Amino acid sequence: VERALQYTAGQKLHGFTVKEVTAVPDLFLTAVKLSHDATGAQYLHAARDDSNNLFSVQFRTTPMDSTGVPHILEHTVLCGSQRFPCRDPFFKMLNRSLSTFMNAFTASDYTMYPFSTQNAKDFQNLLSVYLDAVFFPCLRELDFWQEGWRLEHETPTDPSSRLVFKGVVFNEMKGVFSDNERLYAQHLQNKLLPDHTYAVVSGGEPLAIPDLTWEQLKHFHATHYHPSNARFFTYGDLPLEQHLQQIEEEALSKFERTEPNTAVPPQTHWDKPRVDHVTCRPDALAPDPIKQNTLCMSYLLGDITDTFEAFILSLLSSLMISGPNSPFYKALIEPEIGSDFSSSVGFDGSTRQASFTIGLQGMAEDDTETVKHIIAQTIDDIIAFSIQIEALLHKIEIQMKHQSTSFGLALASVSKRTLVFYIFENVSRFRQCLKENPRYLQDKIQHYFKDNAHRLTLTMSPDERFLEKQAEAEEQKLQQKIQNLSDADHKDIYEKGLQLLAAQSTTQDASCLPALKVSDIEPIIPYTPVQPGTAGGVPVQYCEQPTNGMVYFRAMCNLNSLPEDLKIYVPLFCSVITKLGCGELDYRQQAQRIELKTGGMSVSPQIIPDTADLDLYEQGIILSSSCLERNLPDMFQLWSDIFNSPRFDDEQRLRVLVMMSAQELSNGISYSGHMYAMTRAARTLTPTADLQEAFSGMDQVKFMKRIAEMTDLTSVLRKLPRIKRHLLNPENMRCAVNATPQKMSEAAGEVERFIGNIAANRKERKPVRPTVVEVRPLDPQAGSSASRKLISEPHFKPCQMKTYFQLPFNVNFVSECVRAVPFTHTDYASLCILARMMTAKFLHGEIREKGGAYGGGARMGGGGLFSFYSYRDPNSTQTLSAFRGGVEWARAGKFTQQDIDEAKLSVFSAVDAPVAPSDKGLGRFLNGITDEMKQRYRERLFAVTDKNLIDVAGRYLGVGQQTCGVAILGPENESIRKDPSWVVK
Repeated sequence: VERALQYTAGQKLHGFTVKEVTAVPDLFLTAVKLSHDATGAQYLHAARDDSNNLFSVQFRTTPMDSTGVPHILEHTVLCGSQRFPCRDPFFKMLNRSLSTFMNAFTASDYTMYPFSTQNAKDFQNLLSVYLDAVFFPCLRELDFWQEGWRLEHETPTDPSSRLVFKGVVFNEMKGVFSDNERLYAQHLQNKLLPDHTYAVVSGGEPLAIPDLTWEQLKHFHATHYHPSNARFFTYGDLPLEQHLQQIEEEALSKFERTEPNTAVPPQTHWDKPRVDHVTCRPDALAPDPIKQNTLCMSYLLGDITDTFEAFILSLLSSLMISGPNSPFYKALIEPEIGSDFSSSVGFDGSTRQASFTIGLQGMAEDDTETVKHIIAQTIDDIIAFSIQIEALLHKIEIQMKHQSTSFGLALASVSKRTLVFYIFENVSRFRQCLKENPRYLQDKIQHYFKDNAHRLTLTMSPDERFLEKQAEAEEQKLQQKIQNLSDADHKDIYEKGLQLLAAQSTTQDASCLPALKVSDIEPIIPYTPVQPGTAGGVPVQYCEQPTNGMVYFRAMCNLNSLPEDLKIYVPLFCSVITKLGCGELDYRQQAQRIELKTGGMSVSPQIIPDTADLDLYEQGIILSSSCLERNLPDMFQLWSDIFNSPRFDDEQRLRVLVMMSAQELSNGISYSGHMYAMTRAARTLTPTADLQEAFSGMDQVKFMKRIAEMTDLTSVLRKLPRIKRHLLNPENMRCAVNATPQKMSEAAGEVERFIGNIAANRKERKPVRPTVVEVRPLDPQAGSSASRKLISEPHFKPCQMKTYFQLPFNVNFVSECVRAVPFTHTDYASLCILARMMTAKFLHGEIREKGGAYGGGARMGGGGLFSFYSYRDPNSTQTLSAFRGGVEWARAGKFTQQDIDEAKLSVFSAVDAPVAPSDKGLGRFLNGITDEMKQRYRERLFAVTDKNLIDVAGRYLGVGQQTCGVAILGPENESIRKDPSWVVK
C-alpha cells in the first residue's frame, strides 16, 4: 500500500503510463490506474496487505446471435495455446499450482478470466498460462467439437448407432435451461433490452449452438480478444511492476492498437409498456401444483457508469424488497399470493443500463391481474409515505467491515468494484441529498417507476409438454443437419468421432506447463491460538483476530434429548426461530432490530462426524451472528429473547416462511443435484449420513413439500416450543467468540451476562437413548472443560442401496459412495490424494471430455465416505461404469510420480485455502480438530506413496471389498425401471 502511493500520474512503467493514484483508506488499499501506451489496454491495480493475490483479464464480448460464441470461446481458449500446446492446460494447472481460485466466466457483455494464489512463483506461472491462453490460443477444430458442439454417433466406435448432438457447452446449456429460474431470467433480459447484444443468449441457446462454425469462433476471437478491447485487474501485496513487466513481455508487446467495435449502445426507451409470456417445465416438487406461475414487472433504469445514481438505485431496491418490513414484502409475500419473490427480483447492475424487477413465483394464473394491481398500488404508497434508511446504511457499514478471503475476487467485477470503491463518499453524498430534499428518494421512485414507460410485464407458466416439445425441436434440428449430409460427410463424421476419441484417450504430455513442486509447500501450518474459558458454567472459546471492529459469536447446542418424532422438524425450526418474533417484538420489529444491530443472526442444523470412529457423531444446531463492537449488548439481548421468549403464535407468518423454504428447496435441486445424489447414496453407510439425508437430502425436500401442502399449520406450530425446550438449553451448549484483542474482555463480559439471562432454560434432560452417549473433551491438551457429547449407534448396520429419483430434467446427477475411514485414520490422507488424482487423471476425461457431462469426479469427505459424482450429465449407468473404471485404473497403478505430486498440490491448495479472521479456530470449536491433528494429517499427505494409493484403492474401493450406496437424479429411465436392484422414487 505504501509503495503504491509513491507512483505519480504520467510516470512510465514497462510500456504503461500511470493515469491516477487514489488512496482508499476505508478499504485499506491504494488504487493505481494505468493504460498501455501501444494498445490502449486499461489496467487497474489495487494494492492491499493481503497475501491472497488476484489477477483478472476481461474482454468486452458482445455477440449478436445466440450461438453461444463467447461461451464456447471461453471454454476453447483454455484447451491449449502456443507456448502451452498440451490439451486442456487450464484443468492441468489446477493440479500444478496452489491457486486459491481459478475460473472463467461468460457474462452478457464481457468474458472474464480470474485466478488467485498466495504464492508469488505460482502467480507468475498462472499469469503465463492465462496470458497465453487468451491472447495466443490454438483453437483447434477438435477442441471446438469437444467443448462446443458436434454431430457424432451415439457410440463413436459404432457407425450404425444413431447420430446425436454432443459437446460440453451444448449439454451445459441444456442443463442451465432445465432450471426454470434461469430460463425466466434469460427471457426477462432479452425482452427488456431487445435492441442489441442483450437480446441474445451469450451462453448459447441449445438449439442455436449447432449453427456456430469453427471459422466464426476464430473470427470472434480475432476481433474481441485483443489488448485494445481488454481490461486488466490485479490485487494484493505482490509488487505491481513485476506484473506489468510480465504482461508486457509475454503478451502486449506483440500487438498493435486496433479500434474494437464492441461498445454497447444505449437501449432506445420505449414509449409504452410491453407484455410478454413464456412457458417452462412443470415442477414435480411444487408445494401447490396449481400455483406454478411467475409474474414480474421489470423497469429499465439509468446508465451504470453514473456510479452515484447506480448506488442510489441499488439502495432503493433494497429498501423496497429487503426483509419483512419492506413495502413489497408486506404487499406481495404476506397475503400468500405466491410462494416467494421470483429469483429475478431486485436491482440488476450487470447490463449497461441497470434494471429493477419486482414479482412473484409460485402463484396461480388467476391472480395475474391482482398482482399487477398490487405492484402499481405499492409504488404509489412508497411515494406517499416516509422511508426508513438507517437499517440499510448499517448493513452497508457491516459489509464494508467484514473481512472476507475473496475480497480481491469481489473487486474483479467492474460494476461491483465501482460501488465498493466509492461507497463511503456515496453514503455521505446521499445523506447530503436527503438534507437538501427530504423527498429525494420518493422523487427517484416517481421518476424511475411511476413515470417510466420502459416497463416489461413477463409471465411464465408450466407446460406439461415442455420437455417433450424441447426434445422434438432438438430432434427436428438434428434431422435438418443430417438431411444435408452427403455420404462423404457421414464418413467424415465417423472418422472425426474416432479421431476425437483417440485424442481424448492419449496420455497428454503436460511437461510444457510450469508447475510448483511439493517442496514449495510450507511443511508446517501456522498456529491459531485460542483461549478456553467458561461463562456461567458454559464452555467458551475465545479467539483474538484482526476482525476490523466486528465481533463474531457462535454457539453449538446438541439435540440428544430431542424425541425421535421431532427430529425431521429441526431444519424447519432452525430456519424460522429467528424470524417469528421474540420478547416484546413481533417478527417485523425483530427483523428491524436484527438489521439495525447485527450483521445477521442464523441457526442451522449441524451434524459432526467423529474424527476417529465412523459410527459416532455429534448432532445439534449452531447459532451464529456478528455485530459492530458498539452493538454487542444489543446482539446478545436479541439472542436472550430468542432463548427466553420466542413467539410461536403467528400461524400465518409460519405459513409464509414454510412456503418460501419449500420453494427454495425445490428450486435448488436442478442446481445442486449432485449434492442431493451424494447425500442419498451415502445414507445407508453411516449413522451421520443417515441423519444428513433427513436434514438436508431429498427426504427433507419431500417433508417440506408435505408441510407446505397442509391447510392448517397449527399442529406444526405446537411442535416448535417442544423442540425449543430441548435445543435452546444452556446445559447442552458451548460458545465461541472471535474479536479484536482490545474488545475481548468486553465480549467475554457480554457472554457471561447472556448466559446468566438464559439460565432459566437450563435443564438436565435425559438423552433419548441413554446408552449411547460418549463424552469426549474438545481439546485434551488445553485442559479446558469443553466436551462434546457424542452419539453412537451400536445397532447401525451399513448396507448397499441403489435409488433412482425420476425428475423432469433432461440431464442426470449420478453418485456412488463408499464407506471408508475417519479423519484421524492413517489411510485417510491416501484416500484424499487418490480422489484428487483419480478425478484429474481419469474421471475428468471419461465423464466430461468423453461423456459430455459438465463435471464429475471423486472426493474423500470428513465423514469417512469416498464419493463419486457427476454434474449435469447426459449419461446415467454409463457413468457408474466410469466410476468402476477409475478404481481399476488406480489398482493397476497406471499413474506416475508426477501425477501423485500434482494431486498433492491440488489437495494442499484446498487444505491451505485462506481462512477469514471471523472463521479462525472454528474447526477446533466444532469438530475438535486441533492444530496438532491438522499437522499430523499434513505430514501424512506429504508421505503418501504410489504403493499406498494402489493399496487403498484395492482395500476400500475394490469390488467385493466395499459397502457402497448409489443414487441418480434424472429423467425417466426405461432400463433402470425394469431393473429390480433399483428403488425408483
